[in-house]
Amino acid sequence: MSLVGALLGLVLGVGVLLVWRSGPRAPQRRRAARGPSRRQQRLAAAGLSGVNSAQLGALQVGLGLLVLVVVLLTTGAVTVSLVFAAFGFALPVVQVRRLAAKRRADLREVWPEAVDNLSSAVRAGLSLPEALSALSTRGPEVLRPPFTRFAAEYRSSGRFGDCLDRLKEALADPVGDRIVETLRVAREVGGSDLGRVLRTLASFLREDARARAELETRQGWVVQAARLAVAAPWVVLLLLATQSTTLAAYDSPVGTALLLGGAAVCLAAYRLMLRIGRLPQDVRVLQ
Repeated sequence: MSLVGALLGLVLGVGVLLVWRSGPRAPQRRRAARGPSRRQQRLAAAGLSGVNSAQLGALQVGLGLLVLVVVLLTTGAVTVSLVFAAFGFALPVVQVRRLAAKRRADLREVWPEAVDNLSSAVRAGLSLPEALSALSTRGPEVLRPPFTRFAAEYRSSGRFGDCLDRLKEALADPVGDRIVETLRVAREVGGSDLGRVLRTLASFLREDARARAELETRQGWVVQAARLAVAAPWVVLLLLATQSTTLAAYDSPVGTALLLGGAAVCLAAYRLMLRIGRLPQDVRVLQ
């Protein structure tokens, strides 16, 4: 009986322990690490990796308040000031997008040269880390800073995979993602076709850059004309807002509704223009 009682007590104790461990004190599962936010990715694509999302938000709020105060002191119209404050709030994001598009176009022009340098280095017998590090001095000017950081990190740590991950984050470019992953696979599994793959990729990138540059040149004047057409009414409004009769009209409920309706129409027309004239962009599927 004592043995049976001891066995029952042991089973009961184990059961209580399992129930206790399954409660709030149970070990918490480690959450998967989240990647950078969409806004942070956009900042990296614009070459502003030293700026985070919080700083960009603070800049938006500060610029919006500054525009609000300046326009309010100039015109005295609260409604007009709020509208232009909204424009000031959105201006940093628009600027980031413009810088990202400009950087993407610059990288599109120089990637073929960088891939040719990598292919030549591989054919010359250099290792992959040495070939990538060589781009810090022999590569295109716009690509040298991230590859310089890669070379310094690889010399200090020797971990090729981790350095490739940070290089991919610094480049923040679809073509850079493909090149980095190609080099990672070549490093891990080996292969003698890396030089041929890089040469094929370089020729494809040259053809894509040539066709895209021609299309962007043809549609550039249309886009600029549309931007001018959207901005012109608001410039006229800012000039008219210095007159007392205009201030009284736009501070009324009807004037406020007119301003909001005009802003909505301009925004919708501008977004529609961008969507219609937008060229297909590479997506970072390997980030």
